[in-house]
Amino acid sequence: MILVAAVATLVDVVAVRAGRPAAAWRRLLTDELATRPVDNVWMLTGGAVAAALGVWLIVLALTPGQRRWLPLRLPPGCPRVRAFLHRHGAADVLRDAAMRVPGVGAAHVLVGRHRIKARAVVRFRDPQRVKDDLTAVLDEERDRLALAHPPRIVVRVRQRTD
Repeated sequence: MILVAAVATLVDVVAVRAGRPAAAWRRLLTDELATRPVDNVWMLTGGAVAAALGVWLIVLALTPGQRRWLPLRLPPGCPRVRAFLHRHGAADVLRDAAMRVPGVGAAHVLVGRHRIKARAVVRFRDPQRVKDDLTAVLDEERDRLALAHPPRIVVRVRQRTD
């Protein structure tokens, strides 16, 4: 919707620059904006929407990009190549590795920029031993992912209660 409005405005601006008169909708819009008082509800609403959009764009400009992707470490000698791994894909790989640990009945893994949160339900075995094994397996699997900035791993286990 916004793209269509932007293209229509751009086409009209190019037409005006070429010597044709502005489109009727644009003349009507500029006349309305010029004649409405500033305290009109529609003017205040439009201003609030424009201000909120501006704040949102500033926030996006100041935050780092590629939030869904994790940069990968590349071997030396790869010039100007950038590789990324999707967070959900990394979480799936780590969850599958967690499910292979003996005693884990269910596992849930969230991968963030700085931390990997793993939760597991222990069906049998001592929970502390399962936690130690799970931490070791997840450390190994995280290293195999070859992330440029490997996040730290936080593991929580709980005993299954039937």
